[in-house]
Amino acid sequence: MTTSPTIRNSSTLPVSWWKSSASGAQSDCVECGIVDADNIAVRDSKAPSGPALVVGRGALAAMVGAVGAGLL
Repeated sequence: MTTSPTIRNSSTLPVSWWKSSASGAQSDCVECGIVDADNIAVRDSKAPSGPALVVGRGALAAMVGAVGAGLL
């Protein structure tokens, strides 16, 4: 990916955003969107025009795994 790892306005990304089905009606969630084959954008669901962080799939998977294992 040739853009900055932080996108100032996440609503400008051409992605379909999703959040966990476990979030229910709560608004305090993160949303993810597939940027390309290697990168995922992550944003705060409460700020759809706010910033997004673009991370590699492997890095995101490692973070989610570590959180699930209670390491983070």
